[in-house]
Amino acid sequence: MGSTLEIDKFLEPLAIDVQKLSGLAREMASTFGKLSAESSDMFLPTPISESILSPEVSAGQDGSDSGRGGTNLRVGFIELQHNLVVDDAGVPSTSRKLNRLLEHSWPIGESLKNENSESLFSWIGDRIAHVVRKGCDAFSLSPDQDLPLGVTFSFPMHQTSLSEAKLMAMGKGFAITSNLDLGGHLTTGYEKHKTADMPNIKIAAIANDSVSTLVSFICQFPAKAHQKAAMGVIVGTGCNATIPLKLSTLHESKRPASINVLPGQDVATAKIAVNTEWSINGSAPPLRKFGLINKWDEELDRAGEIPGFQPLEYMTAGRYLGELGRIMFLDYCINVLKLAVSTLPSKLRKRFGLTTTFLSHYYHNSPNGSMADQLSNEFPAEHPEFEWTKTLEAVLHKIAVAIQKRAAGIIAASTIGLLMCAEEIPEPGAIGKKDITELVVGYTGGCIQHFQDYLADTQAYLDKILALEFDGKAPIRVVLHPCHDGGITGAGVLVPAALASMRT
Repeated sequence: MGSTLEIDKFLEPLAIDVQKLSGLAREMASTFGKLSAESSDMFLPTPISESILSPEVSAGQDGSDSGRGGTNLRVGFIELQHNLVVDDAGVPSTSRKLNRLLEHSWPIGESLKNENSESLFSWIGDRIAHVVRKGCDAFSLSPDQDLPLGVTFSFPMHQTSLSEAKLMAMGKGFAITSNLDLGGHLTTGYEKHKTADMPNIKIAAIANDSVSTLVSFICQFPAKAHQKAAMGVIVGTGCNATIPLKLSTLHESKRPASINVLPGQDVATAKIAVNTEWSINGSAPPLRKFGLINKWDEELDRAGEIPGFQPLEYMTAGRYLGELGRIMFLDYCINVLKLAVSTLPSKLRKRFGLTTTFLSHYYHNSPNGSMADQLSNEFPAEHPEFEWTKTLEAVLHKIAVAIQKRAAGIIAASTIGLLMCAEEIPEPGAIGKKDITELVVGYTGGCIQHFQDYLADTQAYLDKILALEFDGKAPIRVVLHPCHDGGITGAGVLVPAALASMRT
């Protein structure tokens, strides 16, 4: 049953190689350029310039901040301190210290996702009020002075200013419709639950979670002279990336009327933080061109909340990789091994019955136990004609690895493509920025950290793509660097950056 050759042939639709990924990177670069100039729901600007995000600007303020992803709400206070230090050679530099205080986290249950906007934001406002109350006691906050609030929200939004945002369609299981005033709803939700001795909140800055990841990364990464903190990427429940782009690359309708810049800076030449929303369907044509979307991807897509909405996310992110593995495993069991579907464990026959978390740690010598024990515990045999065999163990493991390697390749190619689009990576033969030899990408998200060898393979593909592009003599290296908790810290960093620029 199930020879190695048979399994490998079955997995061929997921196969990738460096030549294919190099072509994908170039195609993504071209596509991203077009989407920046033409798309209304991708490459969405956050109205703050790259220069504002420098560590020297984002200093010396305390404020409350909240971060919300697809699964959790986090609220806390952020304290930013900057100290001048001098090394042994007498060279001064800035030492950055960021403290997260009174931080609380709450899961967002499925019932809340299905509620209307008033119910959801009332719940969020209650949690913000809970933390502000603790802040009043700990920091003696005055009820007469507004508390600046930075907000991270992990959904696409249109922004006319840094403190205002209209939500677009949310997805990820949320029922809220688009064109919702995020700041207004948060303020109203908080006011329902604050008491007279608590301060009002003032929305100082709003950003998508990928933007906040980049903001946090630029502020905290100890860049050396040859390095640049170039972009931020999230591969967790969902998948997204943010990078500073020239304002001129955006369609005129997407260019914010107001942008926070430093005094004397020319807005026309400014680079602003752009939330790419690269997983939305505008990125599908390159994936199709290189044959990366297969029948299993299409089956997963058809069963989703909005078919066709986020093809890249279905192939790379934690919400979907376990389900993709389940679809593939059932296909192999039923159509290759000819097992009767009714004999398979009932949990495996249910949508999302095989989780990404399970597949993440399903390998030999896993801390979660042997593969046989993991399978029998998670999916106990329920039919006398079914048993977990070594073949089935191996098939599921090979499926998990194939899914992960393809995902890592797609993320690597998309990252290279986005850096090419931003002109951070020069064309072969062109003269690049000689002083910068390392572009550092801040990453966060449980999926890229824990799913098999996702992180290591992504870095390996980044290196191999550039080696092929430049015939082994790449003038620059792209390096992944952790930037965890970027959502909540980025929201906190944006508050003083926004206030500093508004004062000038």
